Amino acid sequence: KWVDAASAMGCHAIRVNLAGSTVPEEWIPNSVDGLTQLATYAKGKNINVIVENHGGLSSNAAMLVEVMETVGMDNCGTLPDFGNFCIRRNDPDDSKKGCAESYDPYKGVTELMPFAKSVSAKSHDFDADGNETAIDYVKMLQIVKDAGYSGYVGVEYEGDILGEEAGIMATKELLLAAATKLT
Repeated sequence: KWVDAASAMGCHAIRVNLAGSTVPEEWIPNSVDGLTQLATYAKGKNINVIVENHGGLSSNAAMLVEVMETVGMDNCGTLPDFGNFCIRRNDPDDSKKGCAESYDPYKGVTELMPFAKSVSAKSHDFDADGNETAIDYVKMLQIVKDAGYSGYVGVEYEGDILGEEAGIMATKELLLAAATKLT
């Protein structure tokens, strides 16, 4: 029904999460099967199906690339999220307790960009100069630019210090400032 709703609204895509098994030998074929079925249906509605690295094995970019390559459909792609490469949390029920296993975010975005249909510029906290404290936005945007990407970049703030609107605006300003430093 989400594909149909997106089509009726004139959207270009729906975002999906690839949750499920924590066992790669199960997760990869299940992900391929589900995405292939969904993308096949969505193709008839002119809708892209995009997968965000969103925790669990989907945050292992190499595995997500394997899924994308196996699906091999032009309307099935990725939504690289700058700040979402935690594969396993210290406490699965509380994201604030940190990440026990993570994937290198710069490597991950680089690997996911060839399949990108959108990008998520996530932030959590800012230093006194307005830079994200954990993500080098100039480096991330350079990766995006070097991939030849010119589509949507969504702004996402998940911090606790600023209010939602202030965090979103700070992230937008950071993106604009970082863009002036690209080569």
